[in-house]
Amino acid sequence: MSNQVETIVQVQLENRDKKTVFWRGILVFPVSVFLWSFTQGFGDAWATGLIVVPLVLAILFRGVYPSYALSFNHSLMELQTRIVVYSLLLTDEYPSIERNPNFAVLLPDVDGGRKLNRGLPLVKWFLAIPLVIVGMIYSFVALIYTFIAWIITWSTGTYPAWALDFVLGTVKFWNRVYGYAVILVTDEYPSFSL
Repeated sequence: MSNQVETIVQVQLENRDKKTVFWRGILVFPVSVFLWSFTQGFGDAWATGLIVVPLVLAILFRGVYPSYALSFNHSLMELQTRIVVYSLLLTDEYPSIERNPNFAVLLPDVDGGRKLNRGLPLVKWFLAIPLVIVGMIYSFVALIYTFIAWIITWSTGTYPAWALDFVLGTVKFWNRVYGYAVILVTDEYPSFSL
């Protein structure tokens, strides 16, 4: 297994449900509210309720990655991925709040924290700034691709293959960045490429 977060999504390009594609922004709202309910406030939306501060303290002072934090962050990251994938029209399958075999986020083995550098969590957020800037550019372009794909998919019932690589690549990129800088499951700096 890789030292990076891997994202696996089964995408169906043809025979898409045109009605749900057209109303996707409205349909995703209830499950998005569920996800947002994990945050403590509106300013914390970037971390979407993930366990971060206690995790940094546990790694820094004890050299341990608590298993409950790993399980929770992994489950919440998979939920977030299912919602994003549905929002970006990559699937017609409504995002379940339970684990789904068609969507997986695979985390590297942290061996209880023994494979992680104890001091690195203090600077990972700073080291991730270039990744976040590039990710915002990718996200902007992915939204443009998604808007065009929304029109095409709603009209023809087929998601354009040319949009798939970039949009799904952007989702995978953000998951790698989150794995490195937010949920701290790897010390390997993520690639800037999709």
